[in-house]
Amino acid sequence: MVRIGPAKDSAKISSAEFFARARARLRFDVPPALLDPAIIPESGDSGTDRMLEIIAREQPIRPAAVLIPVVEHAQPTVLLTQRSAHLADHAGQIAFPGGKIDATDASPLDTALREAWEEIGLDRSFVDPIGYLGLYGTSFGFRILPTLARVKPGFTLRLNHSEVADAFEVPLSFLMDPANHQLHSKEFRGMERSFYAMPYAERYIWGATAGILRMLYERICQP
Repeated sequence: MVRIGPAKDSAKISSAEFFARARARLRFDVPPALLDPAIIPESGDSGTDRMLEIIAREQPIRPAAVLIPVVEHAQPTVLLTQRSAHLADHAGQIAFPGGKIDATDASPLDTALREAWEEIGLDRSFVDPIGYLGLYGTSFGFRILPTLARVKPGFTLRLNHSEVADAFEVPLSFLMDPANHQLHSKEFRGMERSFYAMPYAERYIWGATAGILRMLYERICQP
């Protein structure tokens, strides 16, 4: 395990500055790699990039979208879910609201908002979408497009327990502090690839969720 050293003031960014930077840096342009298997999402890790190339040749890509709901408290938080224990895929893991993009969805943003309503009952009237992050590829063939959104406090959640066991908030300052970003490695067909983990209290945030949070840090919190 490698801990990523702290960057200057990265975790001390104010709520106003965070959202201002996000609006300046993010757009709603859908990356072609979301649907094109010939275009491989770049991860910054050579082992992961090679894994994604192999996965794209061997199985159909699975386009998906998630919502990154940043709740605008005085000290902002990120709203996360814990998947139900009985699910066939990623049971019990920490996740963002989201899922596969349906043909009836108008856009990846529409997917993220629909899934957030279906999974946890987050009403769209509380959600102010800001833009898409970069594409995140997984070893299961998913191409995940995250939507960052500002969420007004005061919402009431209604969990769909067939999919979600719990919903909880983590301080944005904790998740955007690189001192809390652990870098681990695992083997994929004889190659070493890296992944992030961000343990918080009794919650173990890792894999795609931690990788997307690291993307958020790199896009918004780094100068």
